[in-house]
Amino acid sequence: MTDEPRAIVLGVAQDGGHPQPGCDRDCCREGLGKQHLTTCVAVVDGDRGWLLDAGPDFRLHLDRLRAAGADLAGILLTHAHIGHYTGLMFLGREAMNTSQLPVWAAPRLADFLRSNGPWDQLVSSGNIDLRVIDVRAPIPLSDRVTAAVIPVPHRDEYSETVGFRIAGHHARLLYVPDTDSWENWAIPIEEHILGVDVALLDATFFDAAELPGRNISEIAHPLVVESLARFRELDDAARAKIRFTHLNHSNPLLDPASDESVMVTRAGMAVAAEGDTFPL
Repeated sequence: MTDEPRAIVLGVAQDGGHPQPGCDRDCCREGLGKQHLTTCVAVVDGDRGWLLDAGPDFRLHLDRLRAAGADLAGILLTHAHIGHYTGLMFLGREAMNTSQLPVWAAPRLADFLRSNGPWDQLVSSGNIDLRVIDVRAPIPLSDRVTAAVIPVPHRDEYSETVGFRIAGHHARLLYVPDTDSWENWAIPIEEHILGVDVALLDATFFDAAELPGRNISEIAHPLVVESLARFRELDDAARAKIRFTHLNHSNPLLDPASDESVMVTRAGMAVAAEGDTFPL
């Protein structure tokens, strides 16, 4: 097993996972045989690992982290939607009972965790060491890996939203699982893509026809068809960096043999898969 720093994709599904509870449509009817875990990335350096987000599938994410030869050394949170922070519940006395595990959160999210149960118990009981993110200061995870914080426009009911740019000595990875339209970014997303070697980007919904009976314009995410059209202006090398993640249970990209997955490949991009590993 390599000792070099690396990032490992642990899950690619949107907050409800796949199959999603309560869904009787074809996309979920086949059951757990084709399950996908909620979106999460592990950053591993030696025998230590950090999770980017802690969602409902935290237990299985942790199993995959340990299978990679690493113990949990900390968690970096993007925002306060259920697929990204609710796994913190396993850190309390009812389960792992961790001691001062570093958890990095943006200011509003840190206040939310301190001020609302049951999360406030993790702070008061010392299960987590809640560390407030400063967008001006990269987070040193190890001697070889840092995490820079990127403000991300998104629905901010309970917290702001951030992404992370993970940098090792050899490569950099961008992690943006949730965002509103790409047009809302202060710095164009293309500039961020050009500055990294791999870009894991929000692909929650493939197109506007995906959720019958709902106005998808009310759900703030860039559609994959829009992203494909926008990113075709990039050169071949830049497009090859893009890996789509955070796929809703209805998203046909969950099936690597679908016409939509083939469309992504032909556009010079890719869909992230659980187990994908990127050297840092």
